[in-house]
Amino acid sequence: MKNTGIWLDKDKALIVTLEGEQETLQTVASNIEHFRPHGGSGTRLKGGPQDVVQDSKFLEREKQQMKLYFKEIATKIKDTDALALFGPAGTNEKLAKELQEHYNTISTKIKGIRKADSMTTNQVRALIRDFFQSN
Repeated sequence: MKNTGIWLDKDKALIVTLEGEQETLQTVASNIEHFRPHGGSGTRLKGGPQDVVQDSKFLEREKQQMKLYFKEIATKIKDTDALALFGPAGTNEKLAKELQEHYNTISTKIKGIRKADSMTTNQVRALIRDFFQSN
């Protein structure tokens, strides 16, 4: 039985695969740009020049980059028997939603989605081992 656990955030995904006594770790970098609007026009006058921030362009680009990130993760876990998702923010839930919409065969293998703060690589490995031993 091949069990896979993924700890992910917007920067990277740590994919731990447990198969019998063998444990493998893969890291997937997200390549998602971090959006930081640059405001401030240098004037305090009411009605002075304003910087226009194109939020929708940045959000749309981030959405497309997320899709590519999730697609890369999906290709690495397509042959797993059981899947668990962990992460500090809503990224793990977004991945689960993406899997349900576009990778239905993988989404049926999800055994749990849990919140987990930032961790070291060894803590992630232990978390995923414990999850599958208790289930």
